[in-house]
Order: sequence, then C-alpha cells, then structure tokens
Amino acid sequence: MMRSIAAWALILACGLGVAGGAGAAEGLVNAKDFQADARTAAKRRVPILVLFSSPDCPYCDRVKREYLVPMHKDPAYRDRVVIREVTVDAGTPLKGFKGGATTQGEFSADHKVFMVPTVKVFDTQGDPAGDAIVGLLSADYYFGYLENAIDEGVRKVRGK
Repeated sequence: MMRSIAAWALILACGLGVAGGAGAAEGLVNAKDFQADARTAAKRRVPILVLFSSPDCPYCDRVKREYLVPMHKDPAYRDRVVIREVTVDAGTPLKGFKGGATTQGEFSADHKVFMVPTVKVFDTQGDPAGDAIVGLLSADYYFGYLENAIDEGVRKVRGK
C-alpha cells in the first residue's frame, strides 16, 4: 500500500511538472471509436475508463490535470485501463461499443450522464463495470475512488 502511495505521489509530481502550463486535455484521447477501443482493451484484458467532461468545467480540468493525464501517461496503467474522454454536449461523431454511429452528446445521454465531471468504467462489451464517479467529490480521496473503479473493472474483465 505504501509503495502504491509513494509511486502515485511520484507520478503525480512528474505529471504536474509536465502538464503544468499545458492545457488540461493534453495527453487524454478523445473517444472516436469505442468498438476499436474495446478490441484493444480485450487484448490487454483491461476495462475502459471514460471521463465525461465539458470544455467550460474547471472541475473537469482538475480531474484531467491532477489524475487522469498522469495515469494516461504512466506505463504502469497501460496494463490496467484504457482511458478516453467524451464531451457531453458535443456533436462529434462517435462509434459506440456495438459499432453503431452516434455522437459524443448522444452517447452521454444514453449513459445518463448529466453532470460533469463523471467517470464511468466499462468492460470490453460496453457494460458498466461499477458505479459512476460523479463530480470531483473529495479531492483527498478522489485518487482512491478512481483506483477502486479501475480495480472493479479489471476484476470484471478478467473474471476474478
């Protein structure tokens, strides 16, 4: 446990140093094709974490900058999760988990996301792997909430 906390502190410090003056979204992949993402996740035997965000949301920027961008850039997370971002009100084309054409906004509505930031973890079939993390909640515990959601997704995908 202490090793995990120390590793996260180092990752966070490096991530903040790298992303300090940069836009918060740098380093996150905007969702375009969940069917392809699901194939990648299935090969790695990992879940897909989706951040539902909005461009004018300071809490979304904070979640990206302090948590998800450092995770996305950390090679250790490659074996634990695929991370994507969806803009809740965007008309940006998106291929859903079943291959159907939709938009990021429609995908958000279909998954009942009406508040940002919202983080949902999906299995490789596109089914939710646990409860959503809605809002920033307590910043002191947010990393733990993300870790628990990822762990739950990994258990579901790997059948453990």
